[in-house]
Amino acid sequence: MRNKTRSFFSIVILAFFCTSSQANNEVKFEDPGWKLSMQSYTFHLFSVVESLGKTEQLGLKYIEIYPGQKMGDDFGDVRFGYQLTEDEQRKLKTIAASKGVTIVSSGVWTAKRDEWEKIFSFAKNMQMEFISAEPARDDWDLVEELAERYQIKVAVHNHPSESSYWSPEILLKSIDGRSELIGASADVGHYKRMGLDPLECIRELEGRVISFHFKDIAPVGNEAALEDVVWGTGILQVDEMLNEMKRQNFEGYFTIEYEANWENNLPDIEASIDYFNQVVDQLRDTK
Repeated sequence: MRNKTRSFFSIVILAFFCTSSQANNEVKFEDPGWKLSMQSYTFHLFSVVESLGKTEQLGLKYIEIYPGQKMGDDFGDVRFGYQLTEDEQRKLKTIAASKGVTIVSSGVWTAKRDEWEKIFSFAKNMQMEFISAEPARDDWDLVEELAERYQIKVAVHNHPSESSYWSPEILLKSIDGRSELIGASADVGHYKRMGLDPLECIRELEGRVISFHFKDIAPVGNEAALEDVVWGTGILQVDEMLNEMKRQNFEGYFTIEYEANWENNLPDIEASIDYFNQVVDQLRDTK
């Protein structure tokens, strides 16, 4: 009986601390005008519905869902994308709302020209703030016109490829003089993988950052491949990047994309959130 009682109180205490931690996280996220979001590719082994559940479990309120992820639950074999019917879209928003999660964005979209209006219309119907995308260079006039018409921001991602917007210079040249609805979805890990200094990159992008695919990375294994690690334990100077975004008076989304320990990465993400909160506390106390 004593063991059962001890187990009961242990569960209660653990639940209390987990609940308290989530509540404190929410306050800290919003305090500086920054919002932590989840990129569902972090959970690509799972469905959209499962990803929403994991996002709720982490105490996060926002998510970016990638095109092609299996919807799960009783959606059958349906995958996330602009092909979702209006009924399926309503059902998805209802499920997300039941978990306290808002679908603020989707991506990364690499679309054909005749798909862009479908994507923007879908984003509008789903009440998203922005899409993450890598438009073809020849599609910018169309993408800009659609962004203005639908009032949906376009956050341009930088995959680690010479054919992408892998450097700030390439992106800024492409969007120079274009709508303020167009900016960067800055993947700081990919900058480093392309031999760039992420801190310098976000300085170059000042005023044009809409969101991040935020992470920390470190050399792992015999080949020293740069892989995701808990924030603050890698080589990306996370604290200095956050300090720089404070200087820029950034208000927007730090989207967590944790591409490691795929089957059970929640503990790593929780540790990363804790580190993020520690840095936010320090920044809040400095003038």
